[in-house]
Amino acid sequence: MIICLTPNPAIDRTIILPSLVLGNVHRAEQVIVAAGGKGLNVARAIRKLDGESLCMGFAGGYAGHLLADLAQNAGLHFSWTWIDSETRTCIILVSQNGDATEIDEPGMPVSKSDWKRLQQNVHRQISSANLVCVCGSLPPLSSADDLQELLSMLVNSGKQVWVDTSGKALDTVLTSPSIYIKVNGHEIGKSLGFEVEDVPSAKRALRILSERGLAGAAITLGAAGALLATNEGRWHAQAPRVRVVSTIGSGDSFLGGLVSALDVGKDWSEALRAAVAAGTANALSAGGGQFAFEEFMHIREQVQVEAW
Repeated sequence: MIICLTPNPAIDRTIILPSLVLGNVHRAEQVIVAAGGKGLNVARAIRKLDGESLCMGFAGGYAGHLLADLAQNAGLHFSWTWIDSETRTCIILVSQNGDATEIDEPGMPVSKSDWKRLQQNVHRQISSANLVCVCGSLPPLSSADDLQELLSMLVNSGKQVWVDTSGKALDTVLTSPSIYIKVNGHEIGKSLGFEVEDVPSAKRALRILSERGLAGAAITLGAAGALLATNEGRWHAQAPRVRVVSTIGSGDSFLGGLVSALDVGKDWSEALRAAVAAGTANALSAGGGQFAFEEFMHIREQVQVEAW
């Protein structure tokens, strides 16, 4: 079982439009409402791949109860830490004349005592898990210490811990040894102070991360594929070209594919293959972790993985 921890979840409203022009009135062709946040997208991808997950994080207010209902309707298992603030809503606009546009609310203020309760709740569940994913942004009023204390508890539990975040939260993670991270090139480049936009620059970033003591790291590069480095080796994977509908949630599906494969004992290169296949399959439609299993299997056969 994999714990998918999302400190700042959301109600995701994905609106499908024939076109998007700023300042114009638009009529939606379709609206998809889902329990959102990176960790929930990861959990959906895990479920698509026949894995088992437990969604955890903060939830509050009327929107928090809607979040729980939507997660239940999607077949996801969860154990929320309830707070007084209202769960946020995020708007995703998907049009035929360009990639998706995402508008994210900042989220609900969370106190230090709330973080303590979340940590206690995770600690009660962790014995049943093989891996833990901590995904997404931190809620307002959260501090680096809140995240650091949670990560320390997770690492001390002896479980494999993957983190997918950015900005100041990622900077905090990079000071935490024994953590695995999943990031895109832009995110890690911003933290390391140089552009990571191709395979050579990603290899440079992975060498730096290894020197800092991280257990491992995966960097996604869009059309250039993805790279993975651990203490056991380094690999680059390249997906086949596909017609992209929306890349939103593809990084989350990548992580879901990766940890799902690791959870059933696949080696690192095969886990990377599954990750790239899941991320690519997700890009074929709107919605995070909503890909078809048949598309995943078809793409996985075409993913090329090589050691470097």
